[in-house]
Amino acid sequence: HQPLNPCLLGERLCSAEEATAGTGTYTRHGFIFSSLAGCMEKKSEDGGLPVVSVVRDAESQLLPDVGAVVTCKVCSINSRFAKVHILYIGSVPLKSTFRGTIRREDIRATEKDKVEVYKSFRPGDIVLAKVISLGDAQSNYLLSTAENELGVVVARSEAGVQMVPISWCEMQCPRTHTKDFRKVARVQPQFLQT
Repeated sequence: HQPLNPCLLGERLCSAEEATAGTGTYTRHGFIFSSLAGCMEKKSEDGGLPVVSVVRDAESQLLPDVGAVVTCKVCSINSRFAKVHILYIGSVPLKSTFRGTIRREDIRATEKDKVEVYKSFRPGDIVLAKVISLGDAQSNYLLSTAENELGVVVARSEAGVQMVPISWCEMQCPRTHTKDFRKVARVQPQFLQT
């Protein structure tokens, strides 16, 4: 049993001829790579090849993955997209912030050409979105809110009051009764965060 060696996501660990790929690893082009950031363990089985596995360090950062539902906060919007900060993956809070982009065409599933970003999100909104691709080197994830369950879950009105959804595309301020357009999420109970 060897001491634990920290390894990075995607790090080449050893040749596939000298070990078997265990949990947290994958084999490609005759080598074993780490599929998560954590600590490498090599365990020798009786007579066979040792098994290399990577154990996630409890402190290591969870990374958004394609298909993951994330909770994010809208930072800025323009006519083409909304920029967000990803705060949670599922119900797990992130230690550091990841940036994401929701493009106009990924806001909803129907009538994509008629979508207007400012009628869907506003800065400060809390949005449920799904990761559709792991963006560029700036760790800018591409997100989608095209499903009914995805979209704005918390929005504040001009008066600073949390608005109430009144349809899939509108929210209303309970104090002033002003209505605002939003791409409203039909929230599934498991995603509600207090």
